[in-house]
Amino acid sequence: MLTLTDLTLHYGHSQILHGISMQARPGAVTCLMGTNGVGKTSLLKAISGTHPRSGGGMALDGTEMPRQMPAHHRARLGVGYVPQGRDIFPLMTVRENLETGYACLPRDDRHVPDEIFELFPILKDFLHRRGGDLSGGQQQQLAIARALVARPKLLLLDEPTEGIQPNIITQIGEVIKYLRGRGDMAIVLVEQFFDFAFDLGDHFVALERGAVIHDAPKADTPRELLLSKVSV
Repeated sequence: MLTLTDLTLHYGHSQILHGISMQARPGAVTCLMGTNGVGKTSLLKAISGTHPRSGGGMALDGTEMPRQMPAHHRARLGVGYVPQGRDIFPLMTVRENLETGYACLPRDDRHVPDEIFELFPILKDFLHRRGGDLSGGQQQQLAIARALVARPKLLLLDEPTEGIQPNIITQIGEVIKYLRGRGDMAIVLVEQFFDFAFDLGDHFVALERGAVIHDAPKADTPRELLLSKVSV
C-alpha cells in the first residue's frame, strides 16, 4: 500500500502540489487524471524520488520514506518508475537496458525473469539491438520491462500510451491487467487517453491546480463525472 499524506512540492519558489493525500493498494490500478499542467507528473516524481517533495508524508507498506531519500533507495524498497518519454539508453542494447534494473537487486536476483519475455516477446528477439533503433512502441515496452526487472511493489506509469501505435497500446493494457491480477503490486497510472485509463482504473484521483478534486473507486466514479473533471 502506498500512502501519501499532505504531500507538497515546489519548483523553486513555485508551489506545484498542494496537500496531496491518497492511497494506492496492491491488486488495483489507481489512475491519476487531469488536464496538462495540473501536477500529475510532478506527483510521480515526488513518489519516485526523482524530485524531492517539499513536505508531507509518504509510506510504502508501512515504511516511511523520508523526504530526502534518493530514488535508488526507493527503488530498492520496491518503487518502479516508467517516466514519460521512456528514458531508455539509446546506445545500449535491449539486454543492457534491462540489466540496468539489476542495480537495486541482491546479487542472487540479478537475472531477467522469463515472465518479462512472456509479457513482451519482441524484446527477446531484439536483445542485441540498440535501444535507439527500436520503434516508439518497442521502446515503451522496454521501459516497462526494465522497471519490472527490479520486482517492484509499486509501479508508476507516466503516459505509457503517448505516441504509441494502437496494437501496442492494446498489448500494454493487457500487461497492466495481468500485473494487477497478480495481486502483489500497486499500480499508479497517469494517462491522457481517457478510454484506456477508464477501462483499466479501479480507483480514480483527479487533480486540478495541484490539488485533489476527486478521490473515489470506480463504482463511485461515473464516466461522465470523471470526464467533466479532467476535460479542459
